[in-house]
Amino acid sequence: MADARRMGKSELFAHFADRFEMKRTQARDFFDELAVLAEKELKRAGEFVLPGMVKLVVQKRKARMGRNPATGEAIKIPAKTVVKAKIVKQLKDTVLPRK
Repeated sequence: MADARRMGKSELFAHFADRFEMKRTQARDFFDELAVLAEKELKRAGEFVLPGMVKLVVQKRKARMGRNPATGEAIKIPAKTVVKAKIVKQLKDTVLPRK
């Protein structure tokens, strides 16, 4: 099985710096700007797509009834807005084995 250790930010920046012959700080700046752009687009349009990888979508959840798992008591869960990530089918099919 492959190494279970996940790639950290430093390794990610180093990979892109080596692959595209740039400084690590430039690679970091690229990802920082990508995060800023995603935030702006989520606020403006409610979604942001990273082609071939993921689609981020702002979703409004209605208030609902739930249960406290510790006590079993019924509780009211308030309405809230969340950001949901949807992995694109192509990536999902490549990574996950078919059943």
